[in-house]
Amino acid sequence: MKYFSLAILFVLFSCGNKEDILLPKSDVTIVSDVRDHSPIYIFFRTKGKDTLVEVNRKNSIISTNWILNIDKRLPLRLVIPEVMKLQKKKRNEVAHKNELAENYYSYADSIGKNMAFLPFTKVFYTIGEPAGGDMIIRFKKRNDLVLVDDEEIQKKELVSYVYSIARIVQPRIYLVFDKNMSYEEYIQTKILVRKFDTYNDEVPEEFIY
Repeated sequence: MKYFSLAILFVLFSCGNKEDILLPKSDVTIVSDVRDHSPIYIFFRTKGKDTLVEVNRKNSIISTNWILNIDKRLPLRLVIPEVMKLQKKKRNEVAHKNELAENYYSYADSIGKNMAFLPFTKVFYTIGEPAGGDMIIRFKKRNDLVLVDDEEIQKKELVSYVYSIARIVQPRIYLVFDKNMSYEEYIQTKILVRKFDTYNDEVPEEFIY
């Protein structure tokens, strides 16, 4: 709860200006506490009819855990390129690199009434479609149907469906997300499919298309 209060105070009163970040909501907590962290804020902005993104990382320290506080209204096409830039900076650091430092997305647990965190340190993003893969899972914006290769599955049944498929060798999973999907829907989907992170001992590679 301490982190939630601090984050809200920062975004509301930073630099003497009112700043709002609307966090995604879920009904489950993946990680409840992150120590030794630096906050990074990605704001929702508008200019006329255009949606813009603004990144504030001035308080980030390479050797710490990074918590990305991202406005839930932003589409993935704006969010993920900024996340990729941040990942690259941290992965390429040599002088102050900390192999134990993780990256987390923050969100609000609407049931527990606390701030929660979703790790994504090992995720590699690609803008575009996979050229091929053992199992490609596609998520469309505001759609309860998910395409697993050529089979349509209800999103809520996805994990049990994938684990029910009998294969001699477990396939490498590739997740493809609609670039116009909101960041909130993305986080909710990621929480739903988090078991895939250990499906074949590899975090699924993610594509934004």
